[in-house]
Amino acid sequence: MTSLSRRRFNRMLASLGLAIPGQALFAATATNPASSAPPETLLLSRNDWVPNNDHLPVLVYRGVLAANGGNPAADFEERFERTGWPPRWRASIYSFHHYHSSAHEVLGIASGSAQLMLGGPEGHTVQVSAGDVVVLPAGTGHRELSSTDDFLVVGAYPPDQRVDNCRSAPSPAALQSIRQLPFPDSDPVAGRNGPLTHLWQSA
Repeated sequence: MTSLSRRRFNRMLASLGLAIPGQALFAATATNPASSAPPETLLLSRNDWVPNNDHLPVLVYRGVLAANGGNPAADFEERFERTGWPPRWRASIYSFHHYHSSAHEVLGIASGSAQLMLGGPEGHTVQVSAGDVVVLPAGTGHRELSSTDDFLVVGAYPPDQRVDNCRSAPSPAALQSIRQLPFPDSDPVAGRNGPLTHLWQSA
């Protein structure tokens, strides 16, 4: 059975609440057993022209996928699709400071490693590696400082949110959009009742 057909077959079994005895579902095979640890959180206030989001924290999940997974980019895409954050692209991260006023964003690190700066100029440096996931609430400044040659990211957003790339101070309308932007009732890593649903709802 090919990888693609196995994935489809396992999806069908999962939708029926079934699994093959002695065989884990495909989506679980690449999961790191240690990935149940709570995410790191970072709450960012406005920094120069970058609005950030002082109500919703950045979430950093470490080692969501095992390092020896067969196709981590596809695994991240499947997971994000399943948890209600449809994947949109595979690439690296822009090397310039930017933020999104119209969408929340999740980044799945499929391969390699990088240093990111979150929060705008002179912000917070965060090291990410293959298997990690970073959830950025709308308004959060981010850029890539450096990365390995094999650095690859899967980007995803909540349904019906159109991503923009902002590189200047937000207008009053953009600030209002950031504050009022809805977010799904599902964590992109853990699904319903995952950490995001508690950490963002209570923010």
